[in-house]
Amino acid sequence: MTGAEGRRPTVAVFDYGSGNVHSAVKALIRAGADAELTGDRTAALEADGLVVPGVGAFAAVREALAAHGGDEIIERRLAGGRPVLGICVGMQVLFAHGVERGAEVDGLGEWPGVVTELDAPVLPHMGWNTVEPDEGSVLFRGIEHERFYFVHSFAAQSWELDVIPPFPQPKLTWATHGSRFLAAVENGPLSATQFHPEKSGEAGIQLLRNWISTL
Repeated sequence: MTGAEGRRPTVAVFDYGSGNVHSAVKALIRAGADAELTGDRTAALEADGLVVPGVGAFAAVREALAAHGGDEIIERRLAGGRPVLGICVGMQVLFAHGVERGAEVDGLGEWPGVVTELDAPVLPHMGWNTVEPDEGSVLFRGIEHERFYFVHSFAAQSWELDVIPPFPQPKLTWATHGSRFLAAVENGPLSATQFHPEKSGEAGIQLLRNWISTL
């Protein structure tokens, strides 16, 4: 896949110490991007697309992001309409708050709402699950009925952003594990998935390819 200028879009996978993210880089390259893992501020700002991974606790990811300037990088990219894709806890921290073990932690506040523990008989929610994409979703184009790989106990379980026309309504994708939760959001330049595309086989690669096609 190449962009309008006949080149592969560049994607920076933001390196702020959030576990092993090399599989995300490999998946993005396979999906058609010129991807690299980087903690460099300039590279993260200037890439065609930025991926923000996240593994572990909400508070720890939020703190690490702040320590590496992730707040400013994400905010500046979005202010300029430059695409950002959050994955797993990288999606969760985009919301206003997260609650874990009774403690509420401030998120990035790009979207209102609180990330809370799923009401399910078995946690974590680990393994393959189907999703319910919104009509007109770009991320799930051609893969509306596929399954994706989840590993999490917490999620955003409601959507509270009120978008006033003429601004387009966000595309919301839901899944269910005990309770219903947001599996993905497409909101202008900001997209996110609760599942791991890089661990979701061919369907995950196609989702990344769909995202890369927008860069």
